[in-house]
Amino acid sequence: MSYSFVIPAYNEGVRLRPTLHALIRHIQEQNWDAEILVVNDGSTDDTAQIVREYGKAHPQVLLVENPGNRGKGFSVRNGMLHAHGDICLFSDADLSSPITEAQKLFDAIAHGADIAIGSRWLRAELQTERQPLYRQAFGRIYNLVLRVFLGLRFADTQCGFKAFRRDAAQRIFPLQRIERWGFDPEILFLARRAGLRVEEVPVLWAHSEGTRLHPFRDGLRMFLEVIRIRWYAIAGNYAADAVPSPEKM
Repeated sequence: MSYSFVIPAYNEGVRLRPTLHALIRHIQEQNWDAEILVVNDGSTDDTAQIVREYGKAHPQVLLVENPGNRGKGFSVRNGMLHAHGDICLFSDADLSSPITEAQKLFDAIAHGADIAIGSRWLRAELQTERQPLYRQAFGRIYNLVLRVFLGLRFADTQCGFKAFRRDAAQRIFPLQRIERWGFDPEILFLARRAGLRVEEVPVLWAHSEGTRLHPFRDGLRMFLEVIRIRWYAIAGNYAADAVPSPEKM
């Protein structure tokens, strides 16, 4: 069994070194056949240089470059479509869920799931540091919107810790169209349309103050993206023959 770890990164020069160190150490401890793909989303700091430095000493660390700043959703898709592992996991660059939690997702896949998603709310006591109340309130409202408009019945769609069987990733990510924060519900919506089994798994998680999500500006955009997902489904834009070519994505 081989693994791919995809890390979307925009100006992550401060947080990236400890993240790569933790990933490499855990992979070595588990003796996994694994690659680490850091997707540079047009960073203006030393993110790319850090990845190149690690790659010289650790060939399993690979740099994937976006064509400029395209957003977290584009970065995850770009990394997933470059991944070669039997199981592909993407994680936020700050490792809000420790990489030691990955085995929980891998176990769910080993027991029949096509996709395993980390959840902060199935067992809230596993949150070692919670979000501010206003972010929790936004999350609950957004979750309700997803249930109403997209029929997604998960406790937590937004946790940045999700693992896919490679064949499932190859079915879903070429269809993905949302490129920024609202991509998580889109890939789960596509998984449901494809009849894939998605299992939600409680994981350890800690809020990071370094997040770039603005709850009001980006929140409005995410609500509009939910409408776009529903419209794309109605208009047939998720059919395989409607997928744009890679150079246009």
